[in-house]
Amino acid sequence: MDLKDQLKNLFPDHEPTEDEQKRDTKNDIWLQDEPIICKYEKRKGKPTTILEGYTGADEDFKKLAKELKTKLSVGGSFKDNSIIIQGDYRDKIMTILKEKGFKVKRVGG
Repeated sequence: MDLKDQLKNLFPDHEPTEDEQKRDTKNDIWLQDEPIICKYEKRKGKPTTILEGYTGADEDFKKLAKELKTKLSVGGSFKDNSIIIQGDYRDKIMTILKEKGFKVKRVGG
């Protein structure tokens, strides 16, 4: 018996709201309506890919950052509500996010 079943037993009259239904059940990450902005910058002469515009919880965005870094086998960080990935991986990141159900907007080049 998982947590949802236990909660249904405790609160049988509860109807899930739209916010609860929009979560990705596979990875439990909030899916938003607005697109995530994927842009390319050079920092100190090195290429970086930056993801911004996520409106969900910071913990969900950190999970997404970790998953992207492991799938691409690259370094990166999570700072100031943005994911910074080392290298130019815009195309790969956009396909991964679209497969997960996110809307992605490419900015800069």
